[in-house]
Amino acid sequence: MTNIFNQDLDKNDANHQQLSPLAFFARTAAIYPDHIAIIHESQRITYKTYYERSVRLASKVSQLNLGQGDTVSVMLSNTPAMLEAHMGVPMAGAVLHTMNTRLDAETIAFQMDHAQTKLLITDLEFSSTIKAALEKCDVKPIIIDYVDPEIEIEGERLSEIEYEEFLAGGDPEFDWQPPQDEWDAISLNYTSGTTGNPKGVVYHHRGAAIMCYTNNLAAGLGTHPVYLWTLPMFHCNGWCFPWSIALAAGTHVCLRWVRPKPIFEAIAKEKVTHLCGAPIVMSTLLDALEDEGKAFDHEVSFIASAAPPPEAILKSMTEAGFKVIHVYGLTEVYGPGVMNAWKSEWDQLPSDQRTQKQARQGVRYPGLEGLSVMDPGTMRQVPKDGETMGEVMFRGNCVMKGYLKNPQASAAAFAGGWFHSGDLGVLHPDGYIQLKDRSKDVIISGGENISSIEVENTLYKHEAVSAAAVVGIAHEKWGETPCAFVELREGSSTTEQELIDFCRENMARYKCPTKVVFATIPKTSTGKIQKFKLRDLANENK
Repeated sequence: MTNIFNQDLDKNDANHQQLSPLAFFARTAAIYPDHIAIIHESQRITYKTYYERSVRLASKVSQLNLGQGDTVSVMLSNTPAMLEAHMGVPMAGAVLHTMNTRLDAETIAFQMDHAQTKLLITDLEFSSTIKAALEKCDVKPIIIDYVDPEIEIEGERLSEIEYEEFLAGGDPEFDWQPPQDEWDAISLNYTSGTTGNPKGVVYHHRGAAIMCYTNNLAAGLGTHPVYLWTLPMFHCNGWCFPWSIALAAGTHVCLRWVRPKPIFEAIAKEKVTHLCGAPIVMSTLLDALEDEGKAFDHEVSFIASAAPPPEAILKSMTEAGFKVIHVYGLTEVYGPGVMNAWKSEWDQLPSDQRTQKQARQGVRYPGLEGLSVMDPGTMRQVPKDGETMGEVMFRGNCVMKGYLKNPQASAAAFAGGWFHSGDLGVLHPDGYIQLKDRSKDVIISGGENISSIEVENTLYKHEAVSAAAVVGIAHEKWGETPCAFVELREGSSTTEQELIDFCRENMARYKCPTKVVFATIPKTSTGKIQKFKLRDLANENK
């Protein structure tokens, strides 16, 4: 039988447009041109100006003959330029690649080569690392220096072109176009994963747009929220909040460095309503509350990722005026993909039972179509008994396109029609998931992923090291830090501090071991290192 609802009811320009967060930005700029979009120190930038500057950036990118399929890399702090890059680069049709400002030169060089970077916008603060990276990489991008107009930063100019001069040559009337296909890439984010070289995670316009709706619902942004940037915008594109705040016609409060005093001052002065970050940010705030805290008389939502904070921290945060929203996700799912959707009836539970509820990662984000804990061998969901372990898996429009130039890794990640997170968890009777173990070899320190293999490879470069294995060790401040187990070459000697210093000289400081244990590394009969034994040893010897 003919389906009458498919007869003469085709898609056309009037009833079908490609989804993109750029549409939200254009709408808000048109409706609220005089509303403050960005606060950066003494700067107050309206949506009219923010939009115009982003269009100018798009114009300049296009003037360089860059567009669809071209990568624009940025090494920027949480500044207005970073927000403009999130709009202006995709307005030109190009792909935005935001780099972790804590990375070492070798990793940055790898990323730019892998991404085939054509244009690089870099903050003066990171000039020494970027200069070293440019000497190591094969690509020769056009370089634009960003000099913060509000904060004096020491650094070396790497180009004759400064960001403001670059924008000045752009056309504020540039006729930018939305993506021809919502599946087009909007951004590129690198994740360490479980291998030494990071994998390039590609986001599309559709997923970014849906994440904007999702973030607004999950975080309760409403209209005109005031969002404080304690979460690095380089991390999963700031969980897509640069675009989400535009949808809500909100105000971005920039923060170059995450320090307690300016955070409290911004909350009180600017009436901040929302901020995001790892539990380390909460601990930092609570530790400084007495000496550097500043009173505020309104509730502030803190969207926290990674491990659930202890009950004592939740209680202290509530008393300080914060509402904690616990989420969990990965770079491959645009940031948060799971939230601990709290139920009011749980407020009446005894303390220990509330803690048990709070310890769970929760249920799927509003914009996600599927979340489950499954047996990766059979691809069947585990029983909802809160005990049977399986792998946490996702499916939906807020899952990455795949890994750039890595079809094998993409195929493995999407095996069976689900994205395999690599995280192990259980499924409770009410459908809430709870993590039981992280991806085997990834160490999460202060909300950032550290590849154990990368640390091991660095240790192997030391002439005294015969074998090395790195696992995470519990840390009060950072959640986890690397702990290295080392076997020395016969006749060689070194010390724990010497190896730590060696690592600091050869890689980003935050990735370096905080502890080195000299011991025989347990292996299977086939020579495979038994890291589960090392994890136990690491925490016994911390």
